[in-house]
Amino acid sequence: MTERVLIVEDEPKAAESFRKWLEENNFGADIAPDGAVGRHLALSEKYDLVLLDLNLPYVSGYEVCREIKSQKPQMPVILVTALGGIDQKLSGFDAGADDYIVKPFDFRELMARMRLLLRRTKDEPTSSGQEGVLRAADLEMNLAFKTVRRGNTLISLTAKEFALLEFLMKKSGKVASRYEIVEEVWDVNFDTGTNVVDVYINFLRRKIDKNFEPKLIHTKQGMGYFIKYP
Repeated sequence: MTERVLIVEDEPKAAESFRKWLEENNFGADIAPDGAVGRHLALSEKYDLVLLDLNLPYVSGYEVCREIKSQKPQMPVILVTALGGIDQKLSGFDAGADDYIVKPFDFRELMARMRLLLRRTKDEPTSSGQEGVLRAADLEMNLAFKTVRRGNTLISLTAKEFALLEFLMKKSGKVASRYEIVEEVWDVNFDTGTNVVDVYINFLRRKIDKNFEPKLIHTKQGMGYFIKYP
């Protein structure tokens, strides 16, 4: 079955270039010329992945991303934008984006990121039972339903926070270096000169540990981070 991609891009030449390239690589592709149309199509039609610009008429890419992830959390969203600052990237991931690529870029890199996300989506467990449930103390992560609980408290995480916590929990108490985390959670060569990993660890600590005992997210000085299993 041909995989379908929604391109949300207000620059007609860029949008057509995306569509032609996707069709040459055996994808089906639709174009939304603004954020309002993009939001409507993403939520009402079936797509396997969304390529989303940030600077869009009517509704911003950040808002479109938030609404997609609110209603269709398993749909991969890649932000494709000329905005390359760390603040924009962090805002994009906070809105729920699965990846972020800055224009101009090599189509081969975009294809690698797309295939990784599509493969990951297909590999996710769909069982409603105990398969795909990770636990540490009273922290429970359901990979099928994308939910996280600490005791009786439901904890809301962004897509990147969820991916980071999942990676740490799957390490089963072993230390994960910043390089490993960037490679796994941000998929490809994210700018390792930034402190994005530390920022997201702090986001998780505020949500997972701040109001709970025991503390689960720990630092191994100079080496990385790990989940402590009491």
